[in-house]
Amino acid sequence: MLLLAALVATAAWSCGFAQKIPMQSPLSVTKPKGTVHLICHFKDVSANFDSTVIHWYQQKENKAPVRMVFFSVSTVVDDGFQANRYRIQKDSSQKLCILTINDVTRDDTATYYCAYWDTHLWSAWIKYFGTGTKLIVSNKQYTAPASSEILQKQHGNLITYVCLIEKFYPDVIRVTWTDGESKEVTDNVVKGDTWKPANEDKYSISSWLTVPVENKDKNYNCKYEHENQLRSLPTQDSTKTAAPQEEDCSTNRGNSTVFNRDHLMHRTAYLVYIVLLLKSTMYYLIVLFFIYRMWAPTKHQGKTA
Repeated sequence: MLLLAALVATAAWSCGFAQKIPMQSPLSVTKPKGTVHLICHFKDVSANFDSTVIHWYQQKENKAPVRMVFFSVSTVVDDGFQANRYRIQKDSSQKLCILTINDVTRDDTATYYCAYWDTHLWSAWIKYFGTGTKLIVSNKQYTAPASSEILQKQHGNLITYVCLIEKFYPDVIRVTWTDGESKEVTDNVVKGDTWKPANEDKYSISSWLTVPVENKDKNYNCKYEHENQLRSLPTQDSTKTAAPQEEDCSTNRGNSTVFNRDHLMHRTAYLVYIVLLLKSTMYYLIVLFFIYRMWAPTKHQGKTA
């Protein structure tokens, strides 16, 4: 989901240029018809906003992104898109760029990215893409998560917090962990995929954070963003801690929820398998490289003999 934005953002972060990535909101929009407004935030972007030319791209499922419109001094719509349906507005005071799409149809279902050009290392020009907003044109209504909670269990000298968010639509959701100082925590965090039971149309997701047992009194927050909803769940408000002898993490609130231990084990085993597969591939390539280095001189000597 939102793969293009994830790849671009990851590349920028690795070079210390995360501040160049514009943030988009909401994360997704679900509407059967009418007009939608997609917002691109340039608040933390270092570029001169007033002089920046902003582009908007449309990416349909399993297709490459296509530029549809851009804004310099006015809105310019590219060929293949109806000019009367799109409008771009720039708000210099808040450093916002707003794309308005009128009379949406099912064909407009896609992920939309704002983008702009800016200099990178050695004065090279690079186009930076926003985080993306998915537009879903459907008669199926948006549904906020029916329940969300944090479960916890201690394993030896480690504590695992499981953030469980259930029964929402659509399946576009962003889950992050922060510490008591509101700084994002990325170490020892695993995010599962969204899933839904075979006979239901609502999705669920889980994410878990593992910390040393000496941090048991430290507060962490599981934050999730779904459409226009943004919530934060603190670990210190968990009502139950699973007893050491129990096999499952569970809570006993009114809407009782049991987090299946088998699901955790399945996800963990899958991640371990991927890591081992990558390591074995790396070792294989290294061995091939050394074999080639040893074989090449021998072959060369044979030709010159």
